[in-house]
Amino acid sequence: MNILYTVNNGFVPQLACGICSVCENNREESQIHFYVFSLGITDENKEKLEALAAKYEREISIIEIKDMKEYLDFEFDTLGWSPVILARLFMGKILPPEVERILYMDGDTVVVGSLHELWNTDLDDKVLGMSVEPTADRKRKEELGLKGYYYHNSGVLLVDVKKWREVKAEELLINFYREKEGKLFAADQDALNGALKDQIYHLLPKYNFCNIYYQYPYRFLAKLIAPMQYFSKEEFEDCKKHPVIIHFLGEERPWRRGNTHKYRQEFHKYLEMTEWKDLPMEEGWGTYFICWRIFNFFTKPFPGIRYGIINGLIPYFMKYRAKQLKKDK
Repeated sequence: MNILYTVNNGFVPQLACGICSVCENNREESQIHFYVFSLGITDENKEKLEALAAKYEREISIIEIKDMKEYLDFEFDTLGWSPVILARLFMGKILPPEVERILYMDGDTVVVGSLHELWNTDLDDKVLGMSVEPTADRKRKEELGLKGYYYHNSGVLLVDVKKWREVKAEELLINFYREKEGKLFAADQDALNGALKDQIYHLLPKYNFCNIYYQYPYRFLAKLIAPMQYFSKEEFEDCKKHPVIIHFLGEERPWRRGNTHKYRQEFHKYLEMTEWKDLPMEEGWGTYFICWRIFNFFTKPFPGIRYGIINGLIPYFMKYRAKQLKKDK
């Protein structure tokens, strides 16, 4: 089993938590090799990550990505996100040639079950597997050429790297990104959806389980997807009961003080098993989370209103976040 992450030094504690969760819940796997595309991870943190993998008798290869501009010959804007998020688009070029299948996970994921079934999923001759993101804005989908197609979240990718190389996926991705003048709302995610829309296998929500699945009822999510078919209600409810990969999407993240994320205890459980167990909670979120809980309380009976408000505010939040990150730098 090969697993890939792409992170910068500031996200190493979350990465370590994720790696630990994989190892704890997949002890029966005979082989797990972690690959990390690093953008500036310090030597000290690299040594700690190597020690963590060795503790579980697993392999880890940390590959330094010096500058994403080496891979893109045009200007691009990731709206405040670290440029390392784009590294996954070049996995076929960066990974060793012997790697023919890989499971990519964002650094803000925690694994709470076995990955065996996911790893052995038949992709039905597709290049990669992704989970459908039912709340994706319809207008944005159309701008990406996805009318009549599903939109997927890129936080978890099961990739047939051999086929990825055969179809020249990286060339398709670069061309799509260039055509959009390096300006995509969700850079890597939009590129994957737009350039490879006919090459995506639909993974169950339990493999990329985020807060929307308990904030919105099944009926509403299925309505958003229509006229395309969503998973059955039985499959959806089973995924809610037995998630495998928890993805901490949005601003309510377990390392921020005041959060009440449903799966925050799982994050802290595995973080406690790493060298980063004393990670201080991120401050400055108290008022935000109070407002968030009030908003959720009053809008829960009205998912359509809730969705409309959030969808309308997301672009403004993204712009504000990008300005704040530039200011912090």
